[in-house]
Amino acid sequence: MRSAHSAHRQLKPFNRAIFNTAALVVISMLLAACGKETAPNGSPPGQMAMPVTVVAVQPSTVPISAEAVAQTEGAKEVEIRARVGGILLKRLYEEGSTVKAGQPMFLIDPVPYEIALSQARAQLAQQQARIEQARREQERLKGLLATQSVSQREYDNAFSDEAVARASLQQAQANVREAELNLSYTTVTAPVSGYSGRFQFSEGALIAANTSLLTTIVQLSPIWVRFSFSDNELAQLGGRLTEENVKEVTLVLPDGSEYPQKGKLNFAASQIDPLLGTQQLRATFDNADQKLLPGQFVRARVTTGQRDGVFLLPQVAVSTSDQGRFVFVVNEKNEATVRPVVVGDWVGKDWIILEGLNAGDKVIIDNIIKLRPGAPVVPNIAGEQPAEASPDVKEAPAQSLRTEPSTQA
Repeated sequence: MRSAHSAHRQLKPFNRAIFNTAALVVISMLLAACGKETAPNGSPPGQMAMPVTVVAVQPSTVPISAEAVAQTEGAKEVEIRARVGGILLKRLYEEGSTVKAGQPMFLIDPVPYEIALSQARAQLAQQQARIEQARREQERLKGLLATQSVSQREYDNAFSDEAVARASLQQAQANVREAELNLSYTTVTAPVSGYSGRFQFSEGALIAANTSLLTTIVQLSPIWVRFSFSDNELAQLGGRLTEENVKEVTLVLPDGSEYPQKGKLNFAASQIDPLLGTQQLRATFDNADQKLLPGQFVRARVTTGQRDGVFLLPQVAVSTSDQGRFVFVVNEKNEATVRPVVVGDWVGKDWIILEGLNAGDKVIIDNIIKLRPGAPVVPNIAGEQPAEASPDVKEAPAQSLRTEPSTQA
């Protein structure tokens, strides 16, 4: 009996340890159950309602337009070439300066052409003397023919000689005119007003007639802009473009700003380019301040009309998936729901939404990457004071779990 009583006393500390462990497990389970309470707004346990910014969309009117890469060119770009050959004696203009139509630009050695002009004038004088002699001979034979002192054949020959002399006189006059023209070509003048280009030859170089390019002149105002649109872009604009159905043309400069002057279409191809599948177009712009230079790459925006009943959204609000474009819309339960949309072109920094939205829809425009369909949100209208996130799990007060030591021996 003594040994059994001793064994019973040894089991008491073991039982107390089991009891303490079980109590700890039960308390932990109760605390876990408290943590599984339903989160605010009906959100799943352990999830927070995320604060987001929304915009309440309303129908808008936007222009029907499309943009294309364009390049500027001078309305008049003239290559200056010498019409006569010879030694280039002098350049008469400053490179890069403005020149006026008719202003002298180059001087080619005129001496050979002055000599040629003198020769042509001498030949003209000879022909004038010959025609005068032929005329007198014809008049003399005419009187002798009346008295039958000469034959009709002799008179006819004299008449023919005078006609030939007159034709030779005309040839001599043409030679003089040609020589005068060639002499005038030794001074190369500007055919149009504009900005002069770089000098291609040094003074003293031998210039070939009609082939040697001396410089160029570019007219900067007005300035032309060349661009093109594909079949799909033309369909968005309503079909083939003409000078009648294009309302205006706007230039977007490389820095993103718009050129202050509006342009006008001055050429539209009558057919689609079979190689590129595009319609070639050209617009003209006033460039009095010379802000645009030939050869610049810009963007041309063509407007053909306006479209009503569409919505505008910031670009960050529109996402892309395998099924297409979509946005997140806040529903009545303050949950983020996916809404497929059909987008059009851009207006500034906004997407044009053609289909998928209704007036008054609250579209989320930030924290898009953190959202999931059905996630709870705290919507805040853009421009208002942001709302704070509501925590879904309330922290339990700190508790000290302590097991009283046994006092039994």
